[in-house]
Amino acid sequence: MRVEIWSDIACPWCYIGKARFEKGLAAFAHRDDVEVVHRSFELDPNRAKGDTGPVLEMLAKKYGRTLEEARAMEAHVASNAHAEGLGYRTEGRDHGNTFDIHRLLHLARDRGLQNELLDLAYRANFAEERSVFDPETLVTLGVEAGLDEAEVRAVLADDSAYAEAVREDEREAAELGANGVPFFVLDRRYGISGGQPAEVFTQALEQAWQGRVLQPVGGDAAVCDPDGSCEVPGA
Repeated sequence: MRVEIWSDIACPWCYIGKARFEKGLAAFAHRDDVEVVHRSFELDPNRAKGDTGPVLEMLAKKYGRTLEEARAMEAHVASNAHAEGLGYRTEGRDHGNTFDIHRLLHLARDRGLQNELLDLAYRANFAEERSVFDPETLVTLGVEAGLDEAEVRAVLADDSAYAEAVREDEREAAELGANGVPFFVLDRRYGISGGQPAEVFTQALEQAWQGRVLQPVGGDAAVCDPDGSCEVPGA
């Protein structure tokens, strides 16, 4: 069984949702027969490459909040991350264009290292003092994931490398009706939107394994949508 996950490295609920999905998958009896593929979805595709800015200022502007209110929003997200055992910095993070990261993730998929690079990129973006919008940081992360440094640099230097693969993922997301991320698709029959609780993922995997025709399960869960907005329930 194949599970495809559309996400963006800039989306905190994708970071949290990945951890919850993996807990749900660990509780699934047939987990060794599940192939997980991560697909590209840019939250801010029109943002110029190299145009980065503080996350807190972006949140305040986007939602019409004060910086203090934006800090409270980030603290709420952080509490969800910490509950999953994830690190999360509420200050000092940047926001920017993620196209190069997605291109590298396609390279990593070809080399069998996609999950390793994705975990490293999430950790760098949300938990560590490393900007994933800096090309040299991306090179370092690629090497840490096990990629060849020269190959990573070659992809980053060629804007066309894996560009069509990223665009194809995004076209498929639109065709499947994904209007926010994370978005999980099980065997192209059934979709789950948002960072649902781990038990929802386990239930969905079990039902999909049994070959049922399903309706979406789980209640509303936090997502990040294409204009870069990330819902913060309860904030």
